[in-house]
Parts: sequence; structure tokens; C-alpha cells
Amino acid sequence: MSTQSLATGPRRFPLVPTAALLLGALYCLLPVVWVLVASTKSGSELFSTFTFLPGSGFTDNVADLTAYRDGVYWKWMANSAFYAGVGALLSTAVSAVSGYALAVYRFRGKETVFNILLAGVLMPPVILAVPQYLLLAKADMTDSYLSVLLPVILSPYGVYLARIYAAAAVPADVIEAGRMDGGSEWRIFRTIALPMMVPGLVTVFLFQFVAVWNNFLLPYIMLGDDEKFPVTLGLYTLLQQGSNTPALYTLVITGALLAIIPLIALFLVIQRFWSLDLLSGAVKS
Repeated sequence: MSTQSLATGPRRFPLVPTAALLLGALYCLLPVVWVLVASTKSGSELFSTFTFLPGSGFTDNVADLTAYRDGVYWKWMANSAFYAGVGALLSTAVSAVSGYALAVYRFRGKETVFNILLAGVLMPPVILAVPQYLLLAKADMTDSYLSVLLPVILSPYGVYLARIYAAAAVPADVIEAGRMDGGSEWRIFRTIALPMMVPGLVTVFLFQFVAVWNNFLLPYIMLGDDEKFPVTLGLYTLLQQGSNTPALYTLVITGALLAIIPLIALFLVIQRFWSLDLLSGAVKS
């Protein structure tokens, strides 16, 4: 059989990889479908009807969730939006400056700093949670909004991504041209390098926002006042109370569904922005 016939022959359907991807998608989406269906059921329907049979109590569940403790659930959602939004913005800013410096400048100990960052990427957050609590307790900053915000500002993975992207997206010739034109290092970074790094920084922001939004262990250790809880910790307290009050299970499930919606909306918005930046590249600068 000639090479030409091989090139023009019918393409075989990749059955095994496609089946594996479908199984993976089913594994990931099945819990989401269960939450979506279960949130439509009343307390009596939740344990008495078929698992994936929709119910008729979604609006009542949302109303009960809103009325619970004078709307504390929406306070938790606002706290999560604050922690994730402000934390992701600050983390992205720190990652941008740090990643750019590691990619562009040459200084003694540069590789050592980068290797330490790589070690931080590999370190599980649970290892750092208790030392962070002890440090903030020493500074009398526990049970405050800052106790959740400060530890998430520095993201080793975000710095790593920003460094890799800056090295690939910011040409050294452009930086040298800016210096020859008399631009300061800060102005070169702000007006030349930063626009080129925007697609990578959008990725850093998205990853960090999702990580902070879903964070449970750090707020669980740091916070004692449930008025400051994020939605993850607030739903956990509801779930704990559900063992004595089964009616709260419907509130937990409905709250979990509503907590997913901001992440989906953010991903859809940022994905469009991200695609436009990838297409435009450095033209914006």
C-alpha cells in the first residue's frame, strides 16, 4: 500500500480515546446533574422519589434558603465573592510582577528562587494551613477577612505560570527598545509587557478565583464568626445541622447549585475575553 493511499484512506474513529473521554465527562457531570435534579425536590420528595426524577419544589427551596436566618446564605455568597474576587486580583497582580521579574531580569539566586516556587507548587495547602494560622494568631488577625485574604495573595503556581508566559510572550528586543527610548522599568512593564501578558494573567486570575471560591480548609481554620464564612463553610455548617434537622438537606443542595452559577458565568465571560486576547496577541500593545 502506497503512502498516498494511506494519506487519503478513510479516517478511523478513535473508539478507545473517545470512550475514555465520555466516561470521564460522565464521571464529572453526573454529580452536577444530581445536584441540579435534587434541588428541584421538596424535603419529602428528596428521599421518596427516583434519584434523577425532577421534583416541584425548587422555588420553595430558594425561598426557604433566602429566609433561613434572615438571608445568611447570601451573606456567605457575598463573602465568597469578596474573598475570591479581591484575592484573585491581588494574587494576579503579584504573580504578574514576580513572573515578569523572573523572566526578564538576571540576578544572583534567580534559579534558587524559581526552584523554591516550584517546591511551593508541589506542596499541599493543608501543610501550610496550620503554620499560617499560628502566624496570624500571633499577629491577632484570626477571625477576620484578612486572615482568609492574606494567605491567598501569593500563589506559587500563579507566579510559575506568569513567569513561563512572560518568557514566551515578551520579546527581549521589545524590552531593550523601550529602555533605549528612555522608558523606566516600571513604565516598560506597565505599557509594553503587561498588555502582552494579559492572556496568561487571565488564566492565572481564573485559576485563583476558582481555588479561593472553593477553598474550605483555610476559612475553617481561620474563622469563628459565621457572618464571615464563605459559602463553602456555610453550607458545611448547614450539612452538619442536617443530621438533626433533615429538612436542611434541601437547603444545602439548593445552595450548592446556586454556588456553582457564579463560577460558570465567570468562566463563560473570561473564556470569551481570553479567546479575543489570544487572537489579538501583542497587537494591543
